[in-house]
Amino acid sequence: MTSPPADGPELKRSLRALNGVNFFIADVQSGLGPFLGVYLINQHGWNPASIGVVLTLGGAIGLFLNAPAGALIDSSRHKRALLAGAAALTSIGTLIVTLTPTIGVVTAAQLITGVGGVVVGPVIAAIALGLVGPQRYAEQTGRMTAFNHAGNVVGSTIAGLAGYLVSLRLGFWIASLFGIFVVIATLAIKASLIDDGLARGLQSTTDGGDAPSGFRMLLRNRPLLILAAVVGLWQLGNGAMLPIAGERLAVGDSHAGALYQAALIVVAQLVMIPMALLTGRSERWGRKPLLLIAFAVLPVRGLLFAITASPGLVIAIQALDGVAAGLQGPLFAVMVADLTRGSGRYNVALGAATMVQGIGGALSPTLAGAVFAASGYQAAMLTLTAISVVALGILYFGVPETRRSSDAEPVPAR
Repeated sequence: MTSPPADGPELKRSLRALNGVNFFIADVQSGLGPFLGVYLINQHGWNPASIGVVLTLGGAIGLFLNAPAGALIDSSRHKRALLAGAAALTSIGTLIVTLTPTIGVVTAAQLITGVGGVVVGPVIAAIALGLVGPQRYAEQTGRMTAFNHAGNVVGSTIAGLAGYLVSLRLGFWIASLFGIFVVIATLAIKASLIDDGLARGLQSTTDGGDAPSGFRMLLRNRPLLILAAVVGLWQLGNGAMLPIAGERLAVGDSHAGALYQAALIVVAQLVMIPMALLTGRSERWGRKPLLLIAFAVLPVRGLLFAITASPGLVIAIQALDGVAAGLQGPLFAVMVADLTRGSGRYNVALGAATMVQGIGGALSPTLAGAVFAASGYQAAMLTLTAISVVALGILYFGVPETRRSSDAEPVPAR
């Protein structure tokens, strides 16, 4: 296998720029999701069930575009342009949510950001793989994820302070402006250093003779299918925990609610930074042990949320999300790369697996919101906790270790 060029000044600059992309795109996205729930529940009379439905609808369009977007990224030689365009869409969606927040406007904003989000994650992963190759991909993924969490800390702090001191609308405006910095950082990545063959998961560079496998290999890859399903189930249990915890604290006081929501996010994101950096250690320790830790933390967090009402304790418990999500996110991308090594279908596989993961995340707010409205906060949290226990069991018994001693050796489908 031909490796990418050794570290030189241009590659180092491009990797720093890619880290910058991860930092600033998190700032753009920080106004969405939990802060949107706080914004709507107080200032515009929405209830938890309605918020859950619109968040689900907003993400639904993106779910079905994940695999096609992955196929586009696999075949594209213009990955920087794709990244810049996706970042612009996310900024626009964040901005228009500050217009009169009717169901139509909020849903449109969520659809726009959903389309942008479909491209952003996979194309960043592809650029990273094309720059450093598979041998250093786990380490680079962990580093990029750490920068992304650091960006979330900054963005959430800005949004929370803006919501507390002025209004959440100002926080959304500031978040949308960070899209300019994403585009600038993207243009600082040198396009010629991105090996399009390596970026799609082939074992040789663009000039080599490898050809991509057929799409049927994805359906025959049993470990990949189980991994996608179990992470989707994990997201079904995880996705709504933070939003409904924040909505409960926010009821009746939008200014304090914004500050509470910022604290919930910042605490988790600070813990996620060192957790993401542990991804590089998976080359020595294995992927599965770290992923099991991520899955095991989720039911503990859900149970503690269910029995705790104090804002201070709820914020402290949210640190557990930093352990879980900080490990799960980068490990998921690395394990998909392991399972598709040599196929040339990494990005379409990541897109399809992300679609399954996204289905769980999109349904979580609707499920939790409905249970919350019908039976209360505790019942909603216990429902999410039960789902996370099932996900942990399937991971332990059904997903194999994907790390191999040689990066050039693909993990065979079973």
